[in-house]
Amino acid sequence: MSRSGYDAVVDVDDEGDLGHTDLQEDLEFHNSNFSETAPALGTGAGRNKSSASPSLPLPATASSASQQGGSGSKRFLWTLSFYAQFFDVDTTSVLHRCGAALFPRANFLDVLEGNPDLYGPFWIATTVVLILFLGGTISAYLASAGKGTFAYDFGLLSGAAGLIYGYTFVIPVALFLALRYFGSESANLLECWALYGYGNLIWIPVALISWSPITILNWVFVGVGFGLSVAFLLRNLYPVLSATDRQTSKVLLILVVALHFGLAIAIKVLFFAHGSPALKDGGEKTEPEPGRLF
Repeated sequence: MSRSGYDAVVDVDDEGDLGHTDLQEDLEFHNSNFSETAPALGTGAGRNKSSASPSLPLPATASSASQQGGSGSKRFLWTLSFYAQFFDVDTTSVLHRCGAALFPRANFLDVLEGNPDLYGPFWIATTVVLILFLGGTISAYLASAGKGTFAYDFGLLSGAAGLIYGYTFVIPVALFLALRYFGSESANLLECWALYGYGNLIWIPVALISWSPITILNWVFVGVGFGLSVAFLLRNLYPVLSATDRQTSKVLLILVVALHFGLAIAIKVLFFAHGSPALKDGGEKTEPEPGRLF
C-alpha cells in the first residue's frame, strides 16, 4: 500500500473490533504526503525519525524561553547583557576613536558611526586618575625634598577618582537632561558620555609632564590641555546645542566652557602645585601659602 501512494483510514467501532466494520463502506483512501515528510525510509534510522513526534509548533513557554536566549532578547537593568552592549567595541575601533579625539579631522559623532561605547571613556578616565595620583605624588615629593621623611598620601587617589569620574559621567547626564528639557531631540546620553570620555584623553600626556617644579611650565601644559579638550567638546557639541533656541544654546555653551575650565584649574591646583591643599605634612594638612597655590 505504501508503494501506491495512499494512506488507509479505517473506522473502528467503540470496542476496537474490526469484525463489526464494513470495509466496503468505511474504508477511505487519501493521497499520501508521507514521502515528503520522511524521505529516507530504507534504513532503520529513517524509520525511527519518521516514527518520532511530528513537527509541531513549540509551546508558548518554550518559544519565549528560546527567544530570551537569542540576540533579540529583552535586556534588563539588572542583567549583564544590558551593560555589555555599551562595551561592544574592539581594540581597533577604540584606537581609531582615540586618534580622532587627539587629532580631530571630522565630527567625532561621525567617527562613532552610531555605536558610542563606554569602554574607551571608562579606561581613559581610569588612566587619567592613576597618572594624576602618580604625578601629584611626584610633585609632592619634589616639594618636600630635604624637609624630612616623605609619606604617600592616598587621599590624592580618591580625590582624583572623584574629580575625573564625576566630571566624565555626571556632567554629561546633566547636559543631556538640560538638552531634553529645552527640546533637543538629537541629544543622546551615550554620545555625551563618549564625547566627554574621549575628550579626557589629552589629560594623560598633560598629567605625565605637569609634575615639573617649574610653575610656568605647569601652567602652559595645563593650558594646552584645556584648550585642546574644550575645542574638541565645543566642535562636537555645537550641532547638538544649536538644536535649542539661540539664547539657550549660548548659555549651555558658556556652562560647558566654565565647567571644563574648572576641571583644568582643579587639576592644576590640587595635583601640580607645590602649595596644593591636597599635600600633607606629617599626616596633617598644612595651610598652604596663598601665592604657592598656583
